[in-house]
Amino acid sequence: MKRIITFGTFDVLHIGHVRILQRAKQLGTHLTVGVSTDALNWSKKQKKTVYSQYDRLEIVKAISGVDQVFFENSLEEKGRYIVDYKADILVMGDDWAGRFDEFKSLCEVVYLPRTEGISTTQLLEEIRAIAS
Repeated sequence: MKRIITFGTFDVLHIGHVRILQRAKQLGTHLTVGVSTDALNWSKKQKKTVYSQYDRLEIVKAISGVDQVFFENSLEEKGRYIVDYKADILVMGDDWAGRFDEFKSLCEVVYLPRTEGISTTQLLEEIRAIAS
């Protein structure tokens, strides 16, 4: 069994999220996803999520190919999560390229290309423009 782990906020789920999870799953047989808690998201971006951490966890859990989900409470705990979930490969979007290389002693680190033309920030801006 080859175990994959990835992390994200997954707020306002879009095709880019689905595609990166699908591509991550293709690298192994078991996909574990850490969903950033509301508190972690606030500490990283000083932004409140649209959906609660519980809703986001449930949404990600429902995606085909996702085998296991958990709450990511701290960026500083990524190494522990990799070990605890016995990950062989850490997958992140290429907008994070190089930032997680410190975990190469624990597992392989792969940066996958993001889906062109879509981001949660962009999507939220478009929704706000339509609503106003």
